[in-house]
Amino acid sequence: MRAIEITAPGGPEVLRLCERPRPVPRPGELLIAVQASGVNRPDVLQRKGQYPVPPGVSDLPGLEIAGTVAGGSAADLTAAGLALGDAVCALVAGGGYAEFCVAPAGQCLPVPQGLNSIEAASLPETYFTVWQNLFAIAGLKAGETLLVQGGSSGIGVTAIQLAKAFGARVIVTAGSDEKCAACVALGADHAVNYKTQDFVAETRRLTGGRGADVVLDMVAGPYIARELEGLAEDGRLAVIAVQGGTASAIDAGLLLRKRITVTGSTLRPRSVAYKTALAQQLKAQVWPLIEAGRIRPVIHQVFPAGAAAQAHALMETSTHVGKIVLNWA
Repeated sequence: MRAIEITAPGGPEVLRLCERPRPVPRPGELLIAVQASGVNRPDVLQRKGQYPVPPGVSDLPGLEIAGTVAGGSAADLTAAGLALGDAVCALVAGGGYAEFCVAPAGQCLPVPQGLNSIEAASLPETYFTVWQNLFAIAGLKAGETLLVQGGSSGIGVTAIQLAKAFGARVIVTAGSDEKCAACVALGADHAVNYKTQDFVAETRRLTGGRGADVVLDMVAGPYIARELEGLAEDGRLAVIAVQGGTASAIDAGLLLRKRITVTGSTLRPRSVAYKTALAQQLKAQVWPLIEAGRIRPVIHQVFPAGAAAQAHALMETSTHVGKIVLNWA
């Protein structure tokens, strides 16, 4: 099969189209004939040598795929409610940049009706992540206010739509007026250009001084101290990435006085059972919203799989709105 490998830690140019043996599904896994692969920030970190591959996982990058079921035992197919040839998308721990990939059967979801493989490949990593952090962990409720840092990212556009679909008010930050406008067009109630406005002051103003109930943070670093200032009492801060650095100095007194809960999470090393439970929740509560057109994938650009280096270069510019996808057709 064709695949994209990381030849050495480095820039986008270290990604190379190669030939690899087709993987063989183990018990509990299905073989997927991949039609499209989503591109995500963790792929960039892995390429740079900053995101180690979990034990036993393919060294090929790629955490989300869409295609058709090409193999697996009858028992695993039955358990997943799938058959050979079914169109699926899947969250994987690695190996997604390839024409064939194995995926835990429980992490394979049917492609929502009305979506093609490109759109379906953009779903798993961001939808699993957002659902886990906003709803399973932070307990975002209808009527609450969510602040999303980086509203135009793949995570951001997903968070906007999911939070709005479940009745929350959404404030986002973005790095340009154009990105802010795109976020509002997707349903955000307010968008703050963090380069020209103070997001804490704006969040307080937009909430009548109360602050946000939940913050979804991909920056960390110095942002955490500021987010504590912008949170309401009993607020929840969900940290999912550290693009701004790992060191954060906070006012612990503020944390106590506001009764703030701070959580951190990773998804890639979690158990198959954990991710299977998330998949079941998404299938029951989110897939119907996609099929009804209430939320939709946001694709910024599609690259031929052999142009993975260009896809990574685009991601590192942070000029995109939504997802970047590789096409294996």
